This record gives sequence, structure tokens and C-alpha cells, in this order.
Amino acid sequence: MDRLRRRSVAFLERGEETWACFLVTFLGQNRQWYGYFSFRPKDGEVVEDEVRTADIFREASEAEIDHKARGLGRPLLSGLLTSALHTRERTQGESPKLRRWFRTMLSENSQGLAGTWPWEADGAEAELDMGKLRSLYASYRLDQVCHFIALVHPGDFEEAVAQILEGRSMDFSSKDVIQFAMMVVEFIETLLPLPPFEVWAEDFLENMRDYALYTHTLHREGRLP
Repeated sequence: MDRLRRRSVAFLERGEETWACFLVTFLGQNRQWYGYFSFRPKDGEVVEDEVRTADIFREASEAEIDHKARGLGRPLLSGLLTSALHTRERTQGESPKLRRWFRTMLSENSQGLAGTWPWEADGAEAELDMGKLRSLYASYRLDQVCHFIALVHPGDFEEAVAQILEGRSMDFSSKDVIQFAMMVVEFIETLLPLPPFEVWAEDFLENMRDYALYTHTLHREGRLP
């Protein structure tokens, strides 16, 4: 392989997940150009999070592959994503990626606690009562756990979860899955150097927009701040 190139083609919705679709091309040793599609979930940062098709294009030039790929409709791309996921599940027997599941769960709970950000119509910060501040603080603490989990390699995180749960399995179909998840979250939270509420609240009130940008980047853009 002489070189490898990838460029964004589309964003696909699958259930509640958003997937980025990339066209990947490379020049083979036979001087023919090959291409395939790679799909990455919004919160994926490592190669293990991606799924890909087989090499479905072979042309004399990269431009021909690009032209054909961009002529495909969204329904066909969605079908290719479904097929790639099915192939991975069949060959690897995967349950939902543990780290991704935790990040999604924490993100949903964090955003639920934070609610809407307290901006007034003129752009000034609104007055916050103590109850709202404490909800935002609880949201902040979950964000820090979510951020920490995102920094850990998926395999290392799975091993850590097994140790925290003392060998008990995270069965996603079990009614105890949320209980086990909270045990993991609480254990991680105790190890993080988080500020007490009073210290955090003072800093938050002085830098609300920075906190809002951090949260937006962590949860909405699918990348680390």
C-alpha cells in the first residue's frame, strides 16, 4: 500500500446514535486504486470503535472511486453500515462496547441534571438558585468521570470494571446493569481530585460560558475538550 487517504462523506443516524461515514482509498501494489467505507460512532476515538466494509471499489484512478462513492445515496450508505455492524457482531460476538455504553449513560444523565443553560435573552448570565447550582455541580462531577473513562483504552477499562465489580459481569440485558454501573462510577469518582461544591460554585459563576463550552464539546461534538 503506497498511501492511505480518508475523507468524510456523510453523517448517518442509526437509532439514537450518529455515525460518521468516511471514504478510504489506497493505491495497491498492482497500481490499481481501491476504496472502502469506514464508519465511526460520534463518541469513538480509537480504531476499535470503527467498522468498515470490504474493499468495494477498484478503479484505475482515485477520482473514479470518489465520483462513484459520492453518487451513492444515504439509504445505501446506511445499509452498508448495518451490514458492517452485523459482520462484526457475527465474527466477534460483541456485546455493546463497554466504554461507549458508560459514556452514553453518563452523558444522558449529565445533560438531564444540567437541563438548559441559564442564559438570558440579552446574553447575560441569569441568577441561579442553590438547587440549580447543585444540579449543575452533580452534572459536572459526572462529566469528569465521563472524560476520565474516555481517556482509558477500551481493553484497560474492561479490566478495571471487572476488578471493581470483583469479577461480576456487566450483562447489558440484566436488570442489575444500572446498579453495577453506578458502583463503577462511584468508585472512579472517589479517585478523582474534584473540588468541593463551594469551590466549584465560585469558579462556575465566574466562568459559566467556559463550562458550557466544555460540556457542549464533550457531549454534543463527540470529542474530548
